[in-house]
Amino acid sequence: MSDCMSTAQSLSEWFASPQGRYVLPFEQAHFDRTVNDIFGYNALQLGLSEHDFLRNSRIPHRFTGADRKADVRLCGVELPFACNSLDMVLMPHVLDFAANPHQILREVERVLRPEGSVLISGFNPLSLWGLHRALGRRHGYPWCGHFIAVSRLKDWLALLGFEVEAVRFVAYAPPFRQHKWLERSNFMESAGRRWWPAVGGVYFVHAIKRVPGLRLLKPQWKQGLVNSLLPVAPKLNKPVSQCVDSRLVNNEQNGQNLKHE
Repeated sequence: MSDCMSTAQSLSEWFASPQGRYVLPFEQAHFDRTVNDIFGYNALQLGLSEHDFLRNSRIPHRFTGADRKADVRLCGVELPFACNSLDMVLMPHVLDFAANPHQILREVERVLRPEGSVLISGFNPLSLWGLHRALGRRHGYPWCGHFIAVSRLKDWLALLGFEVEAVRFVAYAPPFRQHKWLERSNFMESAGRRWWPAVGGVYFVHAIKRVPGLRLLKPQWKQGLVNSLLPVAPKLNKPVSQCVDSRLVNNEQNGQNLKHE
């Protein structure tokens, strides 16, 4: 794998390479399947606007956001959307190449409505692709990226109030440069999903924004205080049947007294 160096100057350019063409069908298929089950009114795809990862979504208002050639032009990490205004945000490898991924996630949490979904794809450092990056010179795409681990991403999402719904891995084949070697290694996809599912070169994370609701706080009784309470007098614990019988007897007596009068 030492000769498998990528010199792509952008992620879009890398997706046109043999490695990128090998990964792209996995990403498109996953996003097509996932977005089809998410409903709402507004959906945003951040980055890679030349690839329509929202094409299979049922959400009526779908648009892309990027620094150029997108429906919404973005400047910096701030998103030009109101709070709680989006139902889904799709982020294909955005965090891998962001200077401040934490701030981007905070912005996504801000614009998502409660129970809204965020879909994230990224390169897995704990894989053959991550090993290639660690042993290489880290120049060109995608090797110049951060390669954020899934465990770290889960921690970031949890701090922002997200609940991870699903995690999936693909691209178990080594990152060969030539397309024929990638095709010959395609058998590793089924084997990887079965035997080592967490070491795929690319991962997908689906998380949902949770907003805690009101919860009734019950008093916490101290056992010492409970034990010190006086027991109720036995005469106050008469069975209900005895109380009913005594009332009937009193009513009969009162009725007889009225007759005599």
